[in-house]
Amino acid sequence: MLIESIPASVNQTISVVFDFIKNIENLNFLLPQDKISAWLSTPTECSFKIQGGIIIPLVLDNTVENTEINLISGPKSPFPFTLSVRLSETSEGTTGQLFFEGKMSKAIQFLAEKPLKNLFNSMAQNIKVHFEG
Repeated sequence: MLIESIPASVNQTISVVFDFIKNIENLNFLLPQDKISAWLSTPTECSFKIQGGIIIPLVLDNTVENTEINLISGPKSPFPFTLSVRLSETSEGTTGQLFFEGKMSKAIQFLAEKPLKNLFNSMAQNIKVHFEG
């Protein structure tokens, strides 16, 4: 299953946005606080419980300087996945978008697709909120 978030544009340099997101501890600021709990993090990995009881562990996999941040599912993930944040420089600042690719059964995909799309769209919107208030 592939999910793309809405793009989010902010009036901030690409290096500032990249450095903020690359520190996994900062993902907490992008998540919808009313839909998550049990947040744990270090600069390179995190885990949280989403509404419905699933724990999502994320681990920083690799980065492409000022362009892409790649996360992978951590230990005890309910299914293997990758989550990429891709950034591009614009005349107005920076545009970012999240790309999720998960390998799951059709039954889990049916149940998870809409909540995951909502989660990633919320995270994209929260990038804008974080940098522009």
